[in-house]
Amino acid sequence: MIRKSLLLKIFDAAYIQRWNDKVRPMELAELDKQAHKMVIAYFLGKFEEKREDFNWIEIIEGGLFELLQRIVITDLKPPIFYKIKENPAKYRQLNEWVFNQLEPILLPLGKEFYKRFQDYFTNDSKGINRRILGAAHFYATKWEFDIIERANPNGYEIDSIKQGLQERQEEYYDLKGMEQLIKHAKYRNFLDLCGQLRFQIRWANLHRIPKTSVMGHSLFVAILAYLFSLEITACEKRRVNNYFTGLFHDLPEVLTRDIISPVKRSVEGLLDLLKEYEREEMEKEVYGLIPESWHPEIRMFTENEFDSLAAIDGRMKKTTSSEINDKYNDDIYNPRDGEIVKAADELAAFIEASVAIRNGSHSPELLEAKLSIKNRYAKLKAAGINLGEIYADFE
Repeated sequence: MIRKSLLLKIFDAAYIQRWNDKVRPMELAELDKQAHKMVIAYFLGKFEEKREDFNWIEIIEGGLFELLQRIVITDLKPPIFYKIKENPAKYRQLNEWVFNQLEPILLPLGKEFYKRFQDYFTNDSKGINRRILGAAHFYATKWEFDIIERANPNGYEIDSIKQGLQERQEEYYDLKGMEQLIKHAKYRNFLDLCGQLRFQIRWANLHRIPKTSVMGHSLFVAILAYLFSLEITACEKRRVNNYFTGLFHDLPEVLTRDIISPVKRSVEGLLDLLKEYEREEMEKEVYGLIPESWHPEIRMFTENEFDSLAAIDGRMKKTTSSEINDKYNDDIYNPRDGEIVKAADELAAFIEASVAIRNGSHSPELLEAKLSIKNRYAKLKAAGINLGEIYADFE
């Protein structure tokens, strides 16, 4: 069962400021960095997914586990953390402390999930899935550093940080995706384009603490969709599709900007017009930056993202999450729960509004959004998940 304590702990990453001892032209939040990291992990993973030892679930859960660890040890500067990591005994003690902090909020998800979380940090694996996450972590950090360096090119530690990042980059040259990024500017442009979602602030006209970007929101939705999928014992492909739909569902907004729901619904036909414009812009600006073989999957993640789908008679067809539970909960059907992604998207918006109100922002728009979302889901189920119980936790 997903509880309020876990949801708020994950959302704590929106408060954590990165590079906060350096001049920054913009705020760089941990939630945004982790979101960008998982987009990069998807990109790198696509070049390795035919390997026998590759597994999308290990990448998704590894990204979540690393985020949770980071939230707990946020006060440790990276050089100190890596120094501790070099000492197995000290690193084990640090992780034991992390486990103790997170045990009460992770156990409601089940003992198996909590054990996977522990095993991730106690098993020193060097497999392809860990290496992809390591490379994605590096690339997202380097992307941020390039912004920092421009703001203070002669600043303290800048040269040593730059040298350290260069040395780390060389560790990942064996990955096909890293090789492709070095060779092809269009692939770097794709990751830069996705990174621009870090600049787009949600609820931009309202005072909120913490502010959240479209990219950070997308990771939150992806994590919620994945946890919901675990709760209903979704097949592996279904979990993966739900996660990456959550992660990429707002990608078209990099071309249109974040348009709030009341505006979309204010004029009859406006929502359909926006969807058509998004499709046109995606064709013009995005699909040319990625391999053609990826296009069907990215379309599924970004177009009609709230429709539930399954591969029936060789074609992706619209269905319901209930039908997927009954008939199509198997990898061969390549199922995706748009209903779960929609529920995750709304829950993320509810938490953004709820936390902002708790932190002193009592704007009518936030209060109305919080109340309307809660009322909508108070007695609603998605794929058999009792969403009302989750919202009741916030009373």
